[in-house]
Amino acid sequence: MHTRITELFGIDRPLICPGMSYIALPELVAAVGNAGGLGILASGPWTPEQTRAAIRRVRELSDKPFGVGVTLLMPGAAENARVALEEEVPVINFSLGKGDWIVAAARNYGGKVIATVTTEKHARAAEKIGVDALLVTGHEAAAHGGAVTSLTLIPAVRNAVQLPIIAAGGFADGRGLIAALALGADAIAMGTRLAATRESPVHAATKGMIVAKNVNDTLYSAKFDGIPCRIMDTPTARRKVARALTLLEAVPRAMLSARRAGLSAGKVLAGAFANPVAIKQLAQFGAATEAIRLSIEEGDHERGVQLIGQAQGLVHDLPAVADLFARILAEAELVRTNLQR
Repeated sequence: MHTRITELFGIDRPLICPGMSYIALPELVAAVGNAGGLGILASGPWTPEQTRAAIRRVRELSDKPFGVGVTLLMPGAAENARVALEEEVPVINFSLGKGDWIVAAARNYGGKVIATVTTEKHARAAEKIGVDALLVTGHEAAAHGGAVTSLTLIPAVRNAVQLPIIAAGGFADGRGLIAALALGADAIAMGTRLAATRESPVHAATKGMIVAKNVNDTLYSAKFDGIPCRIMDTPTARRKVARALTLLEAVPRAMLSARRAGLSAGKVLAGAFANPVAIKQLAQFGAATEAIRLSIEEGDHERGVQLIGQAQGLVHDLPAVADLFARILAEAELVRTNLQR
Protein backbone atom coordinates (compact mmCIF):
# COMPACT_ATOMS: atom_id res chain seq x y z
CA MET A 1 0.00 0.00 0.00
CA HIS A 2 1.53 3.31 -1.10
CA THR A 3 0.59 6.74 0.26
CA ARG A 4 2.24 10.14 0.59
CA ILE A 5 3.85 8.95 3.81
CA THR A 6 5.39 5.82 2.27
CA GLU A 7 6.74 7.93 -0.59
CA LEU A 8 8.06 10.64 1.74
CA PHE A 9 10.00 8.26 3.99
CA GLY A 10 10.84 5.52 1.47
CA ILE A 11 8.93 2.79 3.30
CA ASP A 12 6.62 0.05 2.02
CA ARG A 13 3.71 0.24 4.45
CA PRO A 14 1.91 3.23 6.02
CA LEU A 15 2.41 1.85 9.52
CA ILE A 16 4.34 3.78 12.16
CA CYS A 17 5.74 2.90 15.57
CA PRO A 18 5.74 6.14 17.59
CA GLY A 19 8.51 7.03 20.02
CA MET A 20 7.28 5.40 23.23
CA SER A 21 9.69 5.79 26.16
CA TYR A 22 11.24 2.46 27.27
CA ILE A 23 9.33 0.66 24.48
CA ALA A 24 10.57 2.05 21.17
CA LEU A 25 14.04 0.59 21.66
CA PRO A 26 16.38 -0.36 18.80
CA GLU A 27 15.08 -3.93 18.51
CA LEU A 28 11.44 -2.88 18.08
CA VAL A 29 12.32 0.07 15.83
CA ALA A 30 14.42 -2.17 13.59
CA ALA A 31 11.70 -4.84 13.48
CA VAL A 32 9.17 -2.23 12.34
CA GLY A 33 11.55 -0.98 9.65
CA ASN A 34 12.34 -4.49 8.45
CA ALA A 35 8.60 -5.19 8.22
CA GLY A 36 8.13 -2.19 5.93
CA GLY A 37 7.01 0.49 8.39
CA LEU A 38 8.76 3.37 10.13
CA GLY A 39 9.98 2.97 13.71
CA ILE A 40 10.77 6.02 15.85
CA LEU A 41 13.25 5.67 18.71
CA ALA A 42 12.14 7.21 22.00
CA SER A 43 14.99 9.33 23.35
CA GLY A 44 13.02 10.76 26.29
CA PRO A 45 14.75 9.06 29.26
CA TRP A 46 18.21 8.84 27.62
CA THR A 47 21.42 10.79 27.87
CA PRO A 48 23.00 11.98 24.61
CA GLU A 49 25.46 9.09 24.79
CA GLN A 50 22.65 6.56 25.17
CA THR A 51 20.78 8.14 22.27
CA ARG A 52 23.84 7.93 20.02
CA ALA A 53 24.40 4.29 20.95
CA ALA A 54 20.74 3.45 20.27
CA ILE A 55 20.87 5.09 16.84
CA ARG A 56 23.94 3.08 15.92
CA ARG A 57 22.33 -0.10 17.23
CA VAL A 58 19.31 0.39 14.95
CA ARG A 59 21.70 0.69 12.02
CA GLU A 60 23.33 -2.59 13.01
CA LEU A 61 19.94 -4.33 12.98
CA SER A 62 18.39 -2.76 9.90
CA ASP A 63 19.25 -0.78 6.78
CA LYS A 64 15.73 0.67 6.58
CA PRO A 65 14.65 4.27 7.33
CA PHE A 66 13.92 5.09 10.96
CA GLY A 67 13.39 8.09 13.20
CA VAL A 68 14.22 9.56 16.59
CA GLY A 69 11.57 11.17 18.78
CA VAL A 70 12.30 14.16 21.06
CA THR A 71 9.85 15.66 23.55
CA LEU A 72 11.28 19.17 23.73
CA LEU A 73 9.64 20.02 27.04
CA MET A 74 11.72 17.37 28.81
CA PRO A 75 15.23 17.98 30.20
CA GLY A 76 17.97 16.88 27.83
CA ALA A 77 15.67 16.68 24.79
CA ALA A 78 17.48 19.40 22.82
CA GLU A 79 20.79 17.62 23.37
CA ASN A 80 19.28 14.35 22.13
CA ALA A 81 17.90 16.13 19.07
CA ARG A 82 21.38 17.46 18.29
CA VAL A 83 22.79 13.94 18.53
CA ALA A 84 20.15 12.72 16.07
CA LEU A 85 21.08 15.56 13.72
CA GLU A 86 24.80 14.80 14.04
CA GLU A 87 24.08 11.15 13.23
CA GLU A 88 21.98 12.28 10.24
CA VAL A 89 18.98 10.21 11.28
CA PRO A 90 16.54 10.01 8.34
CA VAL A 91 13.51 11.24 10.34
CA ILE A 92 13.19 13.35 13.49
CA ASN A 93 9.86 13.63 15.30
CA PHE A 94 9.52 16.50 17.78
CA SER A 95 6.69 17.34 20.17
CA LEU A 96 5.82 19.81 22.95
CA GLY A 97 8.14 22.59 21.86
CA LYS A 98 9.47 24.78 19.04
CA GLY A 99 11.22 22.67 16.42
CA ASP A 100 12.14 25.26 13.78
CA TRP A 101 15.85 24.79 14.46
CA ILE A 102 15.47 21.02 13.99
CA VAL A 103 13.83 21.57 10.61
CA ALA A 104 16.65 23.89 9.49
CA ALA A 105 19.38 21.49 10.62
CA ALA A 106 17.73 18.39 9.11
CA ARG A 107 17.46 20.16 5.76
CA ASN A 108 21.26 20.32 5.58
CA TYR A 109 21.56 16.56 5.10
CA GLY A 110 18.18 15.75 3.53
CA GLY A 111 16.52 14.59 6.73
CA LYS A 112 12.76 14.73 7.23
CA VAL A 113 10.92 16.17 10.22
CA ILE A 114 7.57 15.18 11.76
CA ALA A 115 5.79 17.46 14.22
CA THR A 116 3.38 15.91 16.70
CA VAL A 117 0.26 18.07 17.07
CA THR A 118 -3.14 17.86 18.74
CA THR A 119 -4.88 20.95 17.33
CA GLU A 120 -5.46 22.69 14.01
CA LYS A 121 -3.59 25.76 15.32
CA HIS A 122 -0.46 23.75 16.06
CA ALA A 123 -0.75 21.98 12.71
CA ARG A 124 -0.72 25.32 10.86
CA ALA A 125 2.24 26.53 12.93
CA ALA A 126 4.18 23.34 12.14
CA GLU A 127 3.43 23.69 8.43
CA LYS A 128 4.64 27.29 8.55
CA ILE A 129 8.10 26.32 9.87
CA GLY A 130 8.50 23.76 7.10
CA VAL A 131 8.01 20.33 8.67
CA ASP A 132 7.53 17.46 6.24
CA ALA A 133 4.63 15.68 7.96
CA LEU A 134 2.39 15.74 11.00
CA LEU A 135 1.67 13.09 13.61
CA VAL A 136 -1.87 14.06 14.62
CA THR A 137 -2.75 12.63 18.00
CA GLY A 138 -6.38 12.19 18.95
CA HIS A 139 -8.01 11.83 22.35
CA GLU A 140 -7.96 8.01 22.23
CA ALA A 141 -4.16 7.83 22.22
CA ALA A 142 -1.81 6.75 24.99
CA ALA A 143 -0.07 9.54 26.88
CA HIS A 144 -0.60 13.05 25.53
CA GLY A 145 -3.45 12.79 23.07
CA GLY A 146 -5.52 15.88 22.39
CA ALA A 147 -8.91 16.88 23.69
CA VAL A 148 -10.59 15.99 20.38
CA THR A 149 -11.18 12.45 19.14
CA SER A 150 -9.38 11.15 16.05
CA LEU A 151 -12.70 10.86 14.20
CA THR A 152 -13.04 14.65 14.10
CA LEU A 153 -9.44 15.83 14.63
CA ILE A 154 -7.97 14.08 11.57
CA PRO A 155 -10.39 15.60 9.02
CA ALA A 156 -10.18 18.99 10.75
CA VAL A 157 -6.39 19.03 10.42
CA ARG A 158 -6.68 17.68 6.87
CA ASN A 159 -8.82 20.74 6.05
CA ALA A 160 -6.32 23.07 7.72
CA VAL A 161 -3.03 21.99 6.10
CA GLN A 162 -1.58 20.36 3.00
CA LEU A 163 1.02 18.19 4.77
CA PRO A 164 0.97 14.38 4.89
CA ILE A 165 -0.68 13.15 8.09
CA ILE A 166 0.06 10.20 10.38
CA ALA A 167 -3.06 9.50 12.44
CA ALA A 168 -2.55 8.40 16.05
CA GLY A 169 -5.10 7.46 18.68
CA GLY A 170 -7.38 4.45 18.42
CA PHE A 171 -5.69 2.63 15.53
CA ALA A 172 -4.72 -1.03 15.84
CA ASP A 173 -5.87 -2.99 12.79
CA GLY A 174 -6.78 -2.93 9.11
CA ARG A 175 -10.19 -1.42 9.79
CA GLY A 176 -8.53 1.50 11.52
CA LEU A 177 -6.07 1.94 8.66
CA ILE A 178 -8.86 2.24 6.08
CA ALA A 179 -10.82 4.55 8.39
CA ALA A 180 -7.77 6.82 8.85
CA LEU A 181 -7.21 7.01 5.09
CA ALA A 182 -10.88 7.90 4.61
CA LEU A 183 -10.56 10.68 7.19
CA GLY A 184 -7.68 12.22 5.27
CA ALA A 185 -4.61 10.63 6.86
CA ASP A 186 -1.76 9.00 4.96
CA ALA A 187 -0.63 6.49 7.63
CA ILE A 188 -1.40 5.33 11.14
CA ALA A 189 0.72 5.19 14.29
CA MET A 190 -0.05 2.21 16.53
CA GLY A 191 1.80 2.57 19.81
CA THR A 192 -0.50 0.44 21.93
CA ARG A 193 -0.75 -2.31 19.31
CA LEU A 194 3.06 -2.45 18.80
CA ALA A 195 3.70 -2.46 22.54
CA ALA A 196 2.01 -5.87 22.54
CA THR A 197 4.25 -7.66 20.03
CA ARG A 198 7.02 -10.22 20.42
CA GLU A 199 9.76 -7.70 19.71
CA SER A 200 8.40 -5.20 22.21
CA PRO A 201 10.47 -4.97 25.43
CA VAL A 202 7.35 -4.52 27.57
CA HIS A 203 7.32 -6.95 30.51
CA ALA A 204 5.26 -10.10 29.95
CA ALA A 205 2.98 -9.28 32.89
CA THR A 206 2.16 -5.88 31.42
CA LYS A 207 1.60 -7.33 27.95
CA GLY A 208 -0.87 -9.73 29.53
CA MET A 209 -2.72 -6.82 31.11
CA ILE A 210 -2.94 -5.02 27.76
CA VAL A 211 -4.50 -8.10 26.17
CA ALA A 212 -6.95 -8.50 29.06
CA LYS A 213 -8.11 -4.88 29.32
CA ASN A 214 -11.05 -3.33 27.48
CA VAL A 215 -11.32 -0.06 25.55
CA ASN A 216 -12.83 1.70 28.57
CA ASP A 217 -10.08 0.60 31.00
CA THR A 218 -8.05 3.81 30.84
CA LEU A 219 -7.83 7.07 32.79
CA TYR A 220 -7.23 10.54 31.30
CA SER A 221 -5.88 13.14 33.71
CA ALA A 222 -3.43 16.04 33.96
CA LYS A 223 -2.46 14.99 37.47
CA PHE A 224 -0.18 12.12 36.45
CA ASP A 225 2.57 14.08 34.70
CA GLY A 226 1.25 17.62 34.51
CA ILE A 227 -0.24 17.38 31.02
CA PRO A 228 -3.52 15.62 30.16
CA CYS A 229 -2.37 12.02 29.79
CA ARG A 230 -4.02 8.64 29.13
CA ILE A 231 -2.90 5.70 31.28
CA MET A 232 -4.07 2.19 32.05
CA ASP A 233 -6.76 2.05 34.72
CA THR A 234 -5.29 0.28 37.77
CA PRO A 235 -5.53 0.91 41.53
CA THR A 236 -2.06 2.51 41.47
CA ALA A 237 -3.00 4.75 38.55
CA ARG A 238 -6.10 5.91 40.41
CA ARG A 239 -3.96 6.87 43.40
CA LYS A 240 -1.52 8.76 41.14
CA VAL A 241 -4.27 10.94 39.68
CA ALA A 242 -6.12 11.53 42.94
CA ARG A 243 -4.44 14.89 43.56
CA ALA A 244 -1.95 17.29 41.98
CA LEU A 245 1.63 17.72 43.18
CA THR A 246 2.36 20.66 45.53
CA LEU A 247 5.38 22.94 45.04
CA LEU A 248 6.85 21.71 48.35
CA GLU A 249 6.78 18.15 47.00
CA ALA A 250 7.87 19.22 43.53
CA VAL A 251 11.23 20.86 44.32
CA PRO A 252 13.08 17.76 45.65
CA ARG A 253 11.61 15.61 42.90
CA ALA A 254 12.64 18.18 40.30
CA MET A 255 16.18 18.20 41.69
CA LEU A 256 16.35 14.42 41.30
CA SER A 257 15.05 14.65 37.73
CA ALA A 258 17.57 17.39 36.97
CA ARG A 259 20.48 15.31 38.29
CA ARG A 260 19.46 12.43 36.04
CA ALA A 261 19.50 14.83 33.09
CA GLY A 262 22.85 16.36 34.08
CA LEU A 263 21.44 19.70 35.26
CA SER A 264 22.60 21.47 38.41
CA ALA A 265 20.53 21.64 41.58
CA GLY A 266 21.16 25.39 41.66
CA LYS A 267 19.29 25.86 38.40
CA VAL A 268 16.35 23.95 39.81
CA LEU A 269 16.22 26.04 42.99
CA ALA A 270 16.51 29.27 41.01
CA GLY A 271 13.78 28.05 38.71
CA ALA A 272 11.52 27.25 41.65
CA PHE A 273 11.39 30.95 42.49
CA ALA A 274 11.39 32.23 38.91
CA ASN A 275 8.93 29.75 37.41
CA PRO A 276 7.24 27.43 39.92
CA VAL A 277 4.90 26.06 37.25
CA ALA A 278 7.87 24.81 35.21
CA ILE A 279 9.44 23.24 38.29
CA LYS A 280 6.23 21.37 39.07
CA GLN A 281 6.13 20.17 35.48
CA LEU A 282 9.73 18.92 35.68
CA ALA A 283 8.97 17.13 38.96
CA GLN A 284 5.84 15.48 37.60
CA PHE A 285 7.65 14.35 34.46
CA GLY A 286 10.43 12.86 36.57
CA ALA A 287 8.07 10.99 38.88
CA ALA A 288 5.95 9.81 35.96
CA THR A 289 8.98 8.58 34.05
CA GLU A 290 10.00 6.27 36.87
CA ALA A 291 6.45 4.95 37.26
CA ILE A 292 6.34 4.26 33.51
CA ARG A 293 9.69 2.46 33.65
CA LEU A 294 8.54 0.21 36.48
CA SER A 295 5.48 -0.99 34.58
CA ILE A 296 7.34 -1.56 31.31
CA GLU A 297 10.63 -3.02 32.48
CA GLU A 298 9.59 -4.80 35.68
CA GLY A 299 5.87 -5.44 35.23
CA ASP A 300 5.41 -3.68 38.58
CA HIS A 301 1.90 -2.24 38.84
CA GLU A 302 2.04 -1.73 42.58
CA ARG A 303 4.33 1.26 41.95
CA GLY A 304 4.24 1.56 38.18
CA VAL A 305 1.78 3.06 35.72
CA GLN A 306 1.39 2.10 32.06
CA LEU A 307 0.78 4.68 29.35
CA ILE A 308 -1.84 3.08 27.10
CA GLY A 309 -4.42 4.03 24.51
CA GLN A 310 -8.04 2.99 24.26
CA ALA A 311 -6.95 0.68 21.42
CA GLN A 312 -5.81 -1.77 24.12
CA GLY A 313 -9.33 -3.20 23.84
CA LEU A 314 -8.55 -4.17 20.24
CA VAL A 315 -5.40 -6.09 21.21
CA HIS A 316 -6.01 -9.82 21.65
CA ASP A 317 -2.64 -11.46 20.94
CA LEU A 318 1.14 -10.95 20.87
CA PRO A 319 2.29 -11.46 17.27
CA ALA A 320 5.65 -10.75 15.66
CA VAL A 321 5.73 -7.31 14.03
CA ALA A 322 6.06 -8.73 10.51
CA ASP A 323 3.06 -11.01 11.03
CA LEU A 324 1.02 -8.17 12.51
CA PHE A 325 1.75 -5.89 9.57
CA ALA A 326 0.87 -8.59 7.03
CA ARG A 327 -2.40 -9.20 8.86
CA ILE A 328 -3.26 -5.50 9.00
CA LEU A 329 -2.66 -5.01 5.28
CA ALA A 330 -4.69 -8.12 4.41
CA GLU A 331 -7.57 -6.96 6.62
CA ALA A 332 -7.40 -3.47 5.12
CA GLU A 333 -7.64 -4.89 1.62
CA LEU A 334 -10.65 -7.00 2.63
CA VAL A 335 -12.37 -3.99 4.17
CA ARG A 336 -11.71 -1.90 1.08
CA THR A 337 -13.06 -4.65 -1.18
CA ASN A 338 -16.23 -4.98 0.88
CA LEU A 339 -16.79 -1.22 0.79
CA GLN A 340 -16.68 -1.24 -2.99
CA ARG A 341 -19.51 -3.79 -3.29
